Amino acid sequence: MAMSRRELLRNSGAAAVAVTLVSRFGFSPAAAEVLAAGLSDPELQPKFVELAPNALDPGFLYRDFNERGAAALRPNFRIRARETTQRTGLIDTRNGRRLTTRVWGYGSDTVSWPGQTVQVMSVSAGGAAETVLRWENELGREHLLPVDESLHWAYSLHGDSSANGVDYRQYSIRRDGVPMVPHLHGGNTDFQYDGNPEFFFTKNGKVTGPQWDAVPGGFTNTFRYSNDVPAGNLWYHDHALGITRLNVYAGLAGFYFVRDDMDTGQADNPLGLPAFPYELAYAIQDRMFTNEGALFYPAFPGDPFYADFITDEGAILPPDKFPGGGPTALAEFFGDHIVVNGKIWPKTDVEPRNYRMHLMNGTDSRFLVVRFRAAASPDATDLTGAGDPIPFYVIGSDQGLASAATQVDTLVIEPGGRYDVVFDFKDLQGQRVIMENIG
Repeated sequence: MAMSRRELLRNSGAAAVAVTLVSRFGFSPAAAEVLAAGLSDPELQPKFVELAPNALDPGFLYRDFNERGAAALRPNFRIRARETTQRTGLIDTRNGRRLTTRVWGYGSDTVSWPGQTVQVMSVSAGGAAETVLRWENELGREHLLPVDESLHWAYSLHGDSSANGVDYRQYSIRRDGVPMVPHLHGGNTDFQYDGNPEFFFTKNGKVTGPQWDAVPGGFTNTFRYSNDVPAGNLWYHDHALGITRLNVYAGLAGFYFVRDDMDTGQADNPLGLPAFPYELAYAIQDRMFTNEGALFYPAFPGDPFYADFITDEGAILPPDKFPGGGPTALAEFFGDHIVVNGKIWPKTDVEPRNYRMHLMNGTDSRFLVVRFRAAASPDATDLTGAGDPIPFYVIGSDQGLASAATQVDTLVIEPGGRYDVVFDFKDLQGQRVIMENIG
């Protein structure tokens, strides 16, 4: 079934205006993987307790660049990448104490995982021609996760394999810091601002990737992004050579929205689309944690998935490069804690009306197959006795708004994919609706 966005939102939105009761909306857990000693057991962690941060909440946004005018777009606005601590909702199951987790985040005065949301106006809506951001690498000289240095990665490039003939093996994280380079996923940029993995750089540009030698003027951490693009839900994340998976896992990812004269993000937008507080943006990711709340990423014998990709495949790891069997990179990763905007299995209190939700799959390897079902009771934390999948409308994807809304009850979201959906809660007062992944 298909109808225009205008018809969809006019017809179902008006019917919900007078309704004031609330529903509760949660995200269901994934099946647990085999646990290793010292890891958090997802079955023992609380479900639907923490409130999910909305990445489109005004408090989560960077200041709107375009409101300050083109003159304000000089490269004096910085986005910092550095370490912080964050409460994800994890508890110490022995005493109920809330745990904190060391993560990396993006931000300005403060940083967070996910990073603060960038929102700009397109040229077609009177926005500036480009958005100018200065990216500061403040990651320091220790990675939060085990790094496999046998890979083709930033500090393994040598004279014969490096575009500029530099032997990068002279550098190390402990001495020179963690390399990074931001990538605007879905953006329109010149090549030097695209986040190519070999454009990595460390703090203050002490070490820069070989491709910077091909750029007139050399290295810069001031990146320019074209605003002459359609409205859409982009995202930014790290893309450094050989450690993208680790840097993103540590927390280096965030939303980036482009608005135009139709999809304005304001309540009076011409399309009648739900706007804040009825527009939500959620980055869905999977993680593993230790019992103490630290991020965990498998890399050694005995860790989850190690046997699947190393031992059971008959792989022989040279002991000089892999003392004790690691750390080594594994082909895929599937975490056993579902995390939404940095919170494990959170909830959102909603009114019985239309909501617009931007759903982003920020996992390493997991395809999400999403359905919404009403739980058997308002306090249920699983789907025992839940109702049938509830239809909703898909109104856009990675490339922006679709020409028409399509009704579905199941949505496949690939890693890195973004989908724009409208869900109507008006007949679900007092119920808990669980977002389920059957992938």
